Order: sequence, then C-alpha cells, then structure tokens
Amino acid sequence: MTSASAAAADGSTAPKKLEISKLLIEGRAFLALALIIVVFSVLSPNFLTVDNLLIMASHVAIFALLSLGMLLVVLTGGIDLSVGSTLGFSAVIAGFLLRGVPIDVLGVTLYPNVLVSVLISVALGGLIGLINGVLVARFKVAPFVATLGMLYVVRGVALLMTNGRTINDLSGDEGLGNTGFEWLGFNRILGIPIGVLIMVVVALVIALVLARTTFGRWLYATGGNARAAELSGVPVKKVTVWVYVVAGLCSAIAGVILASTLTSASPTAGNTYELTAIAGVVIGGAALSGGRGTVRGTLLGAFVIGFLSDGLVLVGVSAYWQTVFVGAVIVIAVMLNSLEYGRPRRKRKAAVAQDAGAGAADAGADASGSSVGSAAPDAEAPSAGGDGPSAGGDGPSAGADGEKTP
Repeated sequence: MTSASAAAADGSTAPKKLEISKLLIEGRAFLALALIIVVFSVLSPNFLTVDNLLIMASHVAIFALLSLGMLLVVLTGGIDLSVGSTLGFSAVIAGFLLRGVPIDVLGVTLYPNVLVSVLISVALGGLIGLINGVLVARFKVAPFVATLGMLYVVRGVALLMTNGRTINDLSGDEGLGNTGFEWLGFNRILGIPIGVLIMVVVALVIALVLARTTFGRWLYATGGNARAAELSGVPVKKVTVWVYVVAGLCSAIAGVILASTLTSASPTAGNTYELTAIAGVVIGGAALSGGRGTVRGTLLGAFVIGFLSDGLVLVGVSAYWQTVFVGAVIVIAVMLNSLEYGRPRRKRKAAVAQDAGAGAADAGADASGSSVGSAAPDAEAPSAGGDGPSAGGDGPSAGADGEKTP
C-alpha cells in the first residue's frame, strides 16, 4: 500500500479536526471588520450610531463599486490601473454635459437632461474598459502596461477638458431641464443612501453572474488556467474583454455618484483609487494570480478600508498615519493570502514527493524480486549454451566424416 492510499485510509477513519488557524485566515476580512467596529466604538461614541454608519456606507459604496469591477479583472489573472482615472473622467463628462455643450457652428449650447448625461458618462466608462480589454485580449499587451497607459491618457483628457479646474455647481437650472443630478448623492430610499442601494444591486448582479451563469464558470476557468480553458472551448478573449468593460462601467457609475455627492467634478478625482480597489479585492481573499475570489469577500474588504479610514478621521488621527495604517493592512492581507493559497500547493508537492518515493520503493522491491526469480533460469543457461556448442561440434565432425567418406 502506498503512502497516498494509507493516508486516504487514515483520513476515512480519523475524525476531521477543526483548524482554528484556517478559520482565522479564511475569515480574516470579517474578523478585521468586526475588530475595527469594536475598537472605534470604544474610542468614539459616535462611531456606531445609525447616521454615522450610513454616512460611512455611502463612502464605502464608491470603493466597493471600484473593487467589484476590479474583482472580475483579477479573477482572470489581470489588473486594471485605470479605474481611478475612469472615475474622474466620468465625473468630468457628467459635469461638462450638465454645464452645457457649446456648438459654435450653430451658435447654440445644448443642455442634456440628467438621465442623458449620466448614461453618456457611464457609456464612456465602458468604452475605456473596452479599449483596455482589446489591448489585453487581442493585442496581447500586458494588463499592467495597457491599463497604466490608459490611466495617463484618460487623466490627461480630463485635465485638458477642464484646464485642470474643478467644475462646480452641478445642480442645474429648472428652466433648462437639467436639474436633479444631486439626487444620486443626497437622496435616500427607506433611509438608505442611493449610492449604497446601487452598490447592493451591482454586487447582487455580479454575484449571480459568477455563481449561476456560464459566463461565471468561464471567468473562473480563464483565471485558473487560460490555456486549458481555451482548449476546452472557453472563449477566453471574449471573457477578458467583457470583464474590462464591466470594470469600466463600475468605475463610471462610482464617478457619477461621487460627482453627485460633491455637486462638483474634479479632473483629479479618483487619484490612487485604483490602489484602494486592489486592496479591497486582496483583503477580501482574492488571489492576484486569478481564479479565486468572491463578491462577499470583496465587499468585506471595501468595508474594512472604508471603516478604517473614516474611523481614523473620527478619532483625529493624521491623514499621513491613515496612509500608513491602510498600507499595513494591505501588506498583512497579502501575507495571509500567501498562507491560504500557498499551503495547499506545498501540501500537494509533499504528497507528490511521497507518492514518488513510495513508487520508487515499490519499483525497487519489484526489481529485486524479479532478479531473485530469474536466478535459476540464468544458472541453467550455460549448460544449455554448452549443449549448443557440443551439438555444433557434432555438426563439424559429422561434416568431417562426410568429407572422408566418398
């Protein structure tokens, strides 16, 4: 019996032990969020109030939307560094349209209503994602390089459109029919901010797609092993393009919500938000190598970052220290990811080595047994061979006799 079969036999009879360390690693995002809530509730009595929680949730909604789009890209083994710039660009487009689009040839200025402005802004975000996807899937450009280039291009266009200035006063004019933009940022339904509700809807849609559709299975297969998935009939290129499109759409939605909340659009909005989105995905337990990650974990990661940042502000910690704390959380999350996803690989390698050693031992035993079993035939071979020459000797003598006999 090999070591693998013996381990299987032992595993079938031995009771399963509850590994505390494994539970801590797999539930790290939830435990971190619970710890943050407990600590800041003790440090500040206003932290756990309903109003403050809703305000923090509305802040988290921006990060969560970016992280959800980033999750899909990371599941394929890619990365999107342009989500922050896409957020700022979409906000600028919305502000530019609401303030009026001058057409010098006709001598008129168009004032699109809020719905048209929002749809155009979101569509342009999807277009940016489409360009990223085509560069990565069709032209085989490394995701890091392609999206880094788009980060600079999109940010530069936003700065050119505004001359580096912030577009203020997006409330619109009733006479022009472009009022109501602040509804996304300030209004509530059943006491819940609109941004939070949009975040919930987007999260539910993505979770259903990942868990219940063929596209979700294709996505995980692409991230697990793109070559094997392609040989199995998965349209890897199409899946890759679509995940970048969805990431662009999520970034644009976040940009519109942010501009509505601030009633202004800055071309520098969303600066370094791409790093926050990646942090939310990593803290949530997704593997940057692809193929592993969940919507639930990503949402928890976004809430960890959002609640940590707002909690530090609430207790009066300097903004510089906030950066240090968030960076430390990201490093710890990456280390825990390495522990979670590295241990099974090491176990598999050890099992393979044990099986190989057991196979070599079995092969050695078989070889020794065969050598012992073949000893008797080998001993008789010389006598048989001796008979051969004697028989052959008879042949020449017979031939010699034949020559002497006429």
